[in-house]
Amino acid sequence: MRRQKRWPIVAATTVCAATAAYFLLPVLWLLVAATKTQGDLTATNGFLAGSHLTGNIGDLFTRDDGIFLRWVGNSVLYAGGGAAMGTLLAAMAGYGLAKYAFRGRDMLFAVVLGGVLVPTTALALPLFLLTAQVGQTNTYASVLIPSVVSPFGVYLARIFASAVPKELMEAARIDGAGEFQFFFTVAVRLMSPALVTLFLFQFVGIWNNFFLPQIMLQDQELYPLTYGLYYWQSQLSHDPRLQMLIITGALVSILPIIALFLSLQRFWRAGLALGAVK
Repeated sequence: MRRQKRWPIVAATTVCAATAAYFLLPVLWLLVAATKTQGDLTATNGFLAGSHLTGNIGDLFTRDDGIFLRWVGNSVLYAGGGAAMGTLLAAMAGYGLAKYAFRGRDMLFAVVLGGVLVPTTALALPLFLLTAQVGQTNTYASVLIPSVVSPFGVYLARIFASAVPKELMEAARIDGAGEFQFFFTVAVRLMSPALVTLFLFQFVGIWNNFFLPQIMLQDQELYPLTYGLYYWQSQLSHDPRLQMLIITGALVSILPIIALFLSLQRFWRAGLALGAVK
């Protein structure tokens, strides 16, 4: 009996370990490769570390008058600002769809769900034409504003907002609280674990976004990290020294996401409204 019970545990552990190795091995290779010189990159074992990490990082941040640091700041602006505004808008829209009955609500939610099914690449050309009509291409706004719209975020926010107890809303109304006051002081706090999840989803999505900056931006001062590293990759045939900068830059580009997940992981919990009303 004990052997029969152990097999599922062993199988699940093996699958989890294999999955973790599949995703972590490329990161390990990237970390090791960033410690090497360009000559050692092909002349030594792929998982044998070198001692040139600080030199590569120094070269990375001093190349072209520190353009990489500018790309880091742009990515933080696009991802941080877009995720914050997108989360707020999704929370308000999802809360409204979950808590207020009005004509056409189901139809409006169906349209939002339809937006989830539309691939972002299909929207790229219309977004570019609309942005060009208002003269905002090659600006921060051309990348930031489209990033705040997230139909999937509205869908998730509606699910979590439905867990906000109606009894609390009625009690707040009796005490004289307005709808916006209740939303920002009570509902947002109850939904905070879900909103953190939404923020992380949107932050990672915008941070890794490549196609939108590619069609909107021409000035490399406005590039995010993803497109900046691609720009260096396109220049590799003219300057092979960029290879180590691209590898080191790729390693640096994943550090903020890892730090964000580790710092916010305590908010990932279920039952956000459980026990709010006795």
